[in-house]
Amino acid sequence: MKNLTIGFIGLGLIGGSIAKGLKRANKGHHIMAYARHRETLEAALKDGAIDEAMDGINDSLLRCDYIFLCTPVTFNEEYLTAVQPFLRKEAILTDVGSVKSNIHEAIKRLGMEANFIGGHPMAGSEKSGYPYSTDHLVENAYYVITPTALSPCEKVEELKELVLSLSALPLVLDYREHDYIVAGISHLPHLIAASLVKLVKDKDTEEQTMKLVAAGGFKDITRIASSSPVMWQQICAANRSNVQSILGNYIEALNQVRADVAEGNDKAIYDLFDISREYRNSIADRSAGPIKREYSLYCDIVDESGAIATIATILATHQINIKNIGIIHNREFEEGVLKIEFYDEEAFRHAAELLAQCRYTVYRR
Repeated sequence: MKNLTIGFIGLGLIGGSIAKGLKRANKGHHIMAYARHRETLEAALKDGAIDEAMDGINDSLLRCDYIFLCTPVTFNEEYLTAVQPFLRKEAILTDVGSVKSNIHEAIKRLGMEANFIGGHPMAGSEKSGYPYSTDHLVENAYYVITPTALSPCEKVEELKELVLSLSALPLVLDYREHDYIVAGISHLPHLIAASLVKLVKDKDTEEQTMKLVAAGGFKDITRIASSSPVMWQQICAANRSNVQSILGNYIEALNQVRADVAEGNDKAIYDLFDISREYRNSIADRSAGPIKREYSLYCDIVDESGAIATIATILATHQINIKNIGIIHNREFEEGVLKIEFYDEEAFRHAAELLAQCRYTVYRR
């Protein structure tokens, strides 16, 4: 890809990782950035992630071919207004937000559709900030691209190439479809996990016996309840209509389950588990379900020739059997790129210790 001048507004986990990834892909890209904290920019300059630190949103942006807006969604419109005067006719503004409707609607109001292509890299973790950014955070992760009705086709293709240069997987969707999809596979699960944890807290015995014995299935399906309350409140607010709709569907489904249990409808209960099991097993890179005890660890690796083979060889040399191994493509609020599943706890613990000794960053689940 040709050398580009690329600006960043915000340089946290996602912005910093994309900047580092673009620099790794092409040293010829000139990358400039603005961040609220000067120490962030100084760290990025020292790392070589950016070439130029901006004092504010100003006419320096007139040199940019692309501008990445990497700020919290609640500040989108404020920053769009600030950036608009410095957006060249042929330049493209993109973002990295996990909800697209609000920013697309703001873009329409501001008459910026011809210069905007939405984006959502489906990678990240509970950690935030530039210090946690890496040049391979979005590798092998889906990167959703949401053009407007006026986005130039050639610019959409160019952005796809830019995403591919990060070793990410571009997926073009209508922004409304995107928000409906993430409401079901991301936003609703977080609400379910949080609600279930609160229910157990409220209904626990005085001795907190539920909390004492909670393990296995409960911990597996409620892990994401540990995510940032501020971030998830903002996400639910930004995608309110879709979340409300699919949450209503879920409540109806639970009411039906409740009725089937009350009426002793054993066939309906069996069908629920059977159909759900079959569908769950059809989802790639996932285990057979939340109730089954899973011995999995996540490992942070760079996508380069032989990287997975090296790990497999290390484990095989120490007689550790692997049940499953694969790249995680949707890594929002997941840590680690590679998921390795084992048959038993002993193999799981041995592998985690061994890989840590070999200087891999390992996350246990």
